[in-house]
Amino acid sequence: MAARRMLQGVLVPLITPFDDSGRVDVACLERLAAESLDAGAAGIVALGTTGEASALDEEERAQVVAACARVCGDRDAQLIVGAGTNDTRTTIARHEQLAEFPGVAASLAVVPYYVRPSEPGIVAHFAAVADRSPVPVVLYNVPYRTGRGLGPSSLLELAAHPNVVGVKQAVGGLDADTLRLLAEAPASFAVLGGDDAYLLPTVLMGAVGAIAAAAHLRTSDFVQMVDDGRAGRVVAARARAEALLPVVLAAFAEPNPAVIKGVLHAQGRIPTPDVRLPLTNGSPAAVDAALTAIQAGHR
Repeated sequence: MAARRMLQGVLVPLITPFDDSGRVDVACLERLAAESLDAGAAGIVALGTTGEASALDEEERAQVVAACARVCGDRDAQLIVGAGTNDTRTTIARHEQLAEFPGVAASLAVVPYYVRPSEPGIVAHFAAVADRSPVPVVLYNVPYRTGRGLGPSSLLELAAHPNVVGVKQAVGGLDADTLRLLAEAPASFAVLGGDDAYLLPTVLMGAVGAIAAAAHLRTSDFVQMVDDGRAGRVVAARARAEALLPVVLAAFAEPNPAVIKGVLHAQGRIPTPDVRLPLTNGSPAAVDAALTAIQAGHR
């Protein structure tokens, strides 16, 4: 049960703020992490997709992890660090580097992308990584981004590995495979919702928490929704989910994290709305729509 206790609740996959010169704004990053945790988030995910990890160099990656580790350490909060690539040797090396950062609770390791390995190959990849990782491994199952996914049989096989403690399940809905995983996963394996529009039904069916990018924008409401869902307060949870849905849809109207960064900049929380190419900044129309959705939900 330790993994489920460790991973439960809402974790915010933090954006990486850039200053006017294009550098990582470490002080701003620390403020954002603190704001999320102070609003009730159980932890932070550093170097996730929302953090534009693939656009950061090694020095920047280290800066981000160190900054998040400082804030999470001060608040006794969970820190998960994205460390997956589409190459097994590189993924193992990035996991081994996590030993240099005290306080990392787990890694987040994505299904290998682009190379489209077989499902047995994906299982072997994760087993090799988990064998060498100094921290517990959370799988990231997101076929929309990777071109390959893991079915429930493969996920349940990996759940038996002593160093694989959970999965961020982001398959585009609450499908039959996810329902089987929720029904059959051992108590030592934490299923986390990864599709922001489907967080509540996933929690109601047994997920112990969520990694939710849109929770940058209404953190306390996402936290309360998940808490209500886990506690069986379905009426209250449903009302909050319905209020948050327009925010979620607006946040992902353009490639993530462009709109979220645009909103955070408009709110004065980050110095620029900039993302790095090949992403492009959120359009004014999309950012305005998200701001309107956020404001409407506060009424």
